[in-house]
Amino acid sequence: MDSRIVIVTGGGQGIGAAIAKAYGANGDIVIVTDIDEMKARETAAYIVKNGGTAHSELCDVRKEDHIIKVVSQTLLQFGKIDILINNAGVSKFKSPFEITTKEWDDIQHTNVRSVFLFSREVAKDMRKRKKGSIVNIASTRSVMSEPYSEAYAASKGAVVAVTHALAASFQEDRIQVNVISPGWIHTGDQSELREIDHEQHFSKRVGEPNDIARACLFLTDESNQFINGENVTIDGGMTRKMIYEQ
Repeated sequence: MDSRIVIVTGGGQGIGAAIAKAYGANGDIVIVTDIDEMKARETAAYIVKNGGTAHSELCDVRKEDHIIKVVSQTLLQFGKIDILINNAGVSKFKSPFEITTKEWDDIQHTNVRSVFLFSREVAKDMRKRKKGSIVNIASTRSVMSEPYSEAYAASKGAVVAVTHALAASFQEDRIQVNVISPGWIHTGDQSELREIDHEQHFSKRVGEPNDIARACLFLTDESNQFINGENVTIDGGMTRKMIYEQ
C-alpha cells in the first residue's frame, strides 16, 4: 500500500477538520476521529466527496480504551500507521479560585494525557518499520497568558514538553515527533473579524485553519525528517511583538 495512513484526532471541526481535509487532498488515507461522531463523519464525507479516502471513528481521547480501539482497528484494516496528528483539545477559562479539580483534570486528560497515550499506541507499530511521524498541536498560550487560563496553559505547556521527550525516547525507532503552537486561528466566518484584529499581527491577518494544516503536511513530509523535537510557532508574529502602553 503506497498511500500513507494518517490519524487526525479532533478532526470533526475547526483546525482538525482542515488538517484532515489537507491530508485527504494530498492523497493520503485519513482516519478522522472525534468525540462528536457526526462531525467526524461529515469531515470524512467531505474528503470522499472531493476524491479522497477517509474513514471516521468515534473517539473520546480521555478514554484509553477508545484510543487503543482506534489504533487497533486502523492497523487491522490498513496494516500500518504512518502519521498521527494529536489535535484534539478543549479549553476552559475560569478563575483559579473557581475552577474545580474535575474541570482541571478533564482538560489535562483531554489535552495532554491523550497525546502521550495515542503516541505510545501508534509508536508500537511505527517502531516495527522504523518509520513514522507524529505532530502534536499545542498553543502559544504555553508561553504567554491572559487571566484565568491556568488549566489550558498548563496543558499546552505539557504538550510542548512531552513532544521533545517523546522525540528523545523514539529516536532509535526513527519516529519523528514535533509540535505546532498556533496563535489566533479563526475557525469561523472571516467577516466576523475587525480590521484591528488583522492589523495587530506582523502578517497583517488573523490565522486560518489551513495555516496549521499546511505546516502539518510540511513536518510530515519524509524529506523533512531532520526537523525533530521542534516547536513550530505559527501566530503571525504575535509572540515576537513588543507592546508598550502610550
